[in-house]
Amino acid sequence: MNFCTLCPRGCGVDRSIQTGVCQSGSLPKIARAALHHWEEPVISGNRGSGTVFFSGCSLKCVFCQNTDISHGNFGKTVTAERLREIFFELIEKGAHNINLVNPTHWAAPILEALKEPLPVPVVYNTGGYDSVDTLRLFEGKISIYLPDMKYASGDIAAKYSKAADYPEAAKAAIKEMFRQTGSYEIDDDGIMRRGVIIRHLILPNNLENTFRVIDWVEKTFSPGQVLFSLMSQFTPAGDLTNYPELQRRLTQDEYDMCYDYLADSDIEDGFFQELSSAKEEYIPPFDLEGV
Repeated sequence: MNFCTLCPRGCGVDRSIQTGVCQSGSLPKIARAALHHWEEPVISGNRGSGTVFFSGCSLKCVFCQNTDISHGNFGKTVTAERLREIFFELIEKGAHNINLVNPTHWAAPILEALKEPLPVPVVYNTGGYDSVDTLRLFEGKISIYLPDMKYASGDIAAKYSKAADYPEAAKAAIKEMFRQTGSYEIDDDGIMRRGVIIRHLILPNNLENTFRVIDWVEKTFSPGQVLFSLMSQFTPAGDLTNYPELQRRLTQDEYDMCYDYLADSDIEDGFFQELSSAKEEYIPPFDLEGV
């Protein structure tokens, strides 16, 4: 990380002496490591996903629900050795998998912690703003990719995440993820063993963006290849003073329109959240548990 280009920002900073957009140094910072029961059913199962929430973020979405750690950079710095210990502590608690939330800017220490295989699948849970070159470093180490596809429009990506190149970067990243894992596999207990789940969060007053994301997934992948998770849990968070269109949850009409659009598509495999999922209590407490 002496000339960091891990994400599409390509800051080029020496993270041993300064930080880039992600506000991160050279050692990983973690805000929480615990069993998580609110992922897709094939990830959480009945025992929970061993979820590690990393601090910092290169995307900086204005509506981020994890703003305390993504913008505020709250967390505790650990070594790669301690990170691997955390993985095994979660496995001992019964975790179906190890779920790395927002891992991209910590690629180097995570790769060190994964030098030897784990006895459960590893999930790469990301905002989708990933470099193909960085993803290739993880080939053979990641069983499940769980990327967002936030935006189909560069204008919207620039407005909410200051990343006009997000659509192109995310599309290329997701294709690379699928190349690595192939079509998804779910075991007899309903737990995902490998593959890609593409997530998309519906934003209020931005339904056309959602429709275009659905169009891209439908055009790019055939039934049986990837899972698609359409999320309705948007809850206003952070400072949205300059974004009045995001200062509310989805309406029933918006929810129904997105559900109908997805139902009319050729996408057959995946999940659709109930509108009642938009609750603050679904945001985990970032209290350094398990760190």
